[in-house]
Amino acid sequence: QVQLVESGGGLVQAGGSLRLSCAASGSIFRFNVMGWYRQAPGKQRELVASITSGGNTNYADSVKGRFTVSKDNAKNTVYLQMNSLKPEDTAVYRCNADRVSANYWGKGTLVTVSS
Repeated sequence: QVQLVESGGGLVQAGGSLRLSCAASGSIFRFNVMGWYRQAPGKQRELVASITSGGNTNYADSVKGRFTVSKDNAKNTVYLQMNSLKPEDTAVYRCNADRVSANYWGKGTLVTVSS
């Protein structure tokens, strides 16, 4: 069973930065895509950023230029660097790993951005 554990969330002022980490139990080479999703209270879950096994990245329009997704295959970890944070970035951020036969989720980490 694959486990994904997120860390790095917290409370930050608007304009600040945080780096989220998603540590996988085992090699992340197994996954076609790994992504970060977020869900704010009363809102639908949305894809924030993703990275493929080949290193191609994709971002939601709302975070382009501010967030960067990356991975360290040796550490089996995916990161989300979040800069210039805004109050509207407040949400629970969850890591997702996808391969043809299965899809996995972490439990999430809370990011709160104060104005």
